[in-house]
Amino acid sequence: MTLFGRRLPIIAAVLLAVGLVAGLVAPPDRIQGNLQRLMYVHVPAAWLAFLGFAITFGASVAWLWRRKPRYDRLASSAAEVGVFFTGLAIVLGSVWGKPVWGVWWTWDPRLVTTALMFFVYLGYLALRRATLDPLVRARRSAVFGVVAFVQVPIVHMSVLWWRSLHQPPTVLRPGDPAIDHSMLAALLVNVLAFTAVFALFVRARVRLAVAQDEEDTLPGPLAGDVVTAPRLEGVSRDE
Repeated sequence: MTLFGRRLPIIAAVLLAVGLVAGLVAPPDRIQGNLQRLMYVHVPAAWLAFLGFAITFGASVAWLWRRKPRYDRLASSAAEVGVFFTGLAIVLGSVWGKPVWGVWWTWDPRLVTTALMFFVYLGYLALRRATLDPLVRARRSAVFGVVAFVQVPIVHMSVLWWRSLHQPPTVLRPGDPAIDHSMLAALLVNVLAFTAVFALFVRARVRLAVAQDEEDTLPGPLAGDVVTAPRLEGVSRDE
């Protein structure tokens, strides 16, 4: 994966700096005040969770079709990063929800479906760790990665399908986004910045997976290689 080559860390750092400034310059929410600024990390984290699992889905389909190891590596790497950002979104949502809703956690449809998605993909990663044969692991993981993706549209639509404390979509909705345009600009900059970080994480994880696969293919030591002839000091050859 050579996306932007060595410039990707620099691009991610610059975008993060711009996103930080944009988040601080944007006006506070009329009701929530400065607490609303958590949105500039919480929303990108949720978006990248969806993106990671979408890549896992696409790479899993590609593996089932072409049976190339690179698709399996991409699927597992994107799933790991997606799980990280899902956990981050849940934690930030709890921090946000405590002063707004009065509790760290409530059985809200969006929260419950997101937590379920988090544990489903933890199960995906656990399946990979529990399966030793590379071909069997890739096949089982690919099927799991395709089936598990049904969680993503359920999480996204949960605020519309069920009665929820969570606010409905404000950006991905028909018509003009229901958000101040200066806030929207800051949000989009941060989404772009965290997407660059996501790409950096996935690229690094794929490289680790390639190195691991190469190490696994190296021939191991033979049983006799660890046996050495005894050294008998003080005994002549004639004896």
